[in-house]
Amino acid sequence: MVVYRCQDSLESIFTAIFRAYEEKRNHEETMLCLTDDPIFFAEDIAVSPDAEKTHRVMNTLKRRFGTDNYLSLCMALASEDQEKAQAVYRTVVSGLRRGCRQGQLFDNLADRDVHKAFALARSVSTEVGHQKQFLRFQELDNGLLYSRIGPKYDVLVFIMPHFADRLPIENFVIYDEKRSLFGIHPAQKEWYFFRGEDGDKVTVPGLSEDEMTYQELFRQFCHTITIEGRRNVQLQKGMLPLRFREYMVEFQ
Repeated sequence: MVVYRCQDSLESIFTAIFRAYEEKRNHEETMLCLTDDPIFFAEDIAVSPDAEKTHRVMNTLKRRFGTDNYLSLCMALASEDQEKAQAVYRTVVSGLRRGCRQGQLFDNLADRDVHKAFALARSVSTEVGHQKQFLRFQELDNGLLYSRIGPKYDVLVFIMPHFADRLPIENFVIYDEKRSLFGIHPAQKEWYFFRGEDGDKVTVPGLSEDEMTYQELFRQFCHTITIEGRRNVQLQKGMLPLRFREYMVEFQ
């Protein structure tokens, strides 16, 4: 048994997949692991991210399985599941063996690892959709649009392109407080990430006067259209989980 010890990052996991093929490992006796738990009678190999190997795996996955399936694999790796690396690795192995074409990678859901990767990708995709719907920007004194979020998964990389496409002329920042990760979009330029362990200590300027006015108007609007006789708390929780509300203007 060969165990590749990966960091919890797409780059490290894709590097491990590249090495498993480059070193001609027996895929049935190869494991990608994110933890330090000992595995007896196994050869441990530490994996450091390699940009060139990562890009080669990315290009192969896009070419062989299509952009949509590649994106699903990336979403599976954005989950918090400790077995995600092995599930994605085994899904790739299965797809290459079966000669899958675009849109066929997740057809074999009877396979435990393919099913797990599919389920993880679907869960992360749902979180991405929720964040796109429930994310709220606030205009600061300096004109910057700022949003604070706390997603279940590491989904900021999937959210930034959505808002960069819709707000190309705006300076905006989305802050993932659970991972101390900032998505920064300068107006008319490419967006990028900034990670800081002391992100929670960053001083955010106060809200602009217009922003405070419109927030109050929005809250009053939400309150006014409420029909007490049709209040359904359980349905509301299903449509809008409570964990999102601390980040939404209308519930503050």
